[in-house]
Amino acid sequence: MTASDKNRSIWRAYILFGGLVVLSLFLITISGASESDVAERAEFVRPLLPGSACPAFEAVAADGSLFEFDPAALDKPVVLIFYRGGWCPYCNKYLMRLRHAEAPLIELGYEILFLSADRYEKLAGFLEEKDLPYTVLSDNRLEVARKFGIAFHVHDELLQRYMEWGHDLEEASGETHHMLPVPATFIVDTDGIIQFQYVNPNYKVRLHPDVLLAAARAALEDK
Repeated sequence: MTASDKNRSIWRAYILFGGLVVLSLFLITISGASESDVAERAEFVRPLLPGSACPAFEAVAADGSLFEFDPAALDKPVVLIFYRGGWCPYCNKYLMRLRHAEAPLIELGYEILFLSADRYEKLAGFLEEKDLPYTVLSDNRLEVARKFGIAFHVHDELLQRYMEWGHDLEEASGETHHMLPVPATFIVDTDGIIQFQYVNPNYKVRLHPDVLLAAARAALEDK
């Protein structure tokens, strides 16, 4: 074999190897795209960040009707608040605290949407019982929470503990997926862009209403 032939063989091997590397990276990308978008624990969620485009979604209202959220056609900015469900005492306490922020947010021009992991049949009774005038939507399949990167699996030990405390997640959601959302707040502007988010895996710690109002005002000033 001449030196020229040897060089050509080396180049062919190099090109072949490079092609295999590219193919491997492509396959990894494809497999990554098909991986579950649900975190194994609350601490591992990867929520959408400010500056990200807000995803469109569908959810079910308390009366069973379909609610469609289109970030490309917003007439007013929106506050999206995800909570675990009416069975959660921390969520209930927080929703009551937010009553003080509701009127100022509306005066600023915001629409406020709450998304619950409960099935829609539980929402109307919950709102009536707590005397809450909110717009609450059911995300019992966690499809919306997954789009926002805040859904996680409830491991068996914690699931059993919830059952012992009288919290039946399957009965509450009507599903057997054993998933919950990390409580979260997103502020979305009229361009459909997320301007603010607060996501805390510690469900006992929630965004203070005063901080929410400050963030809502700041989001409007930045426009």
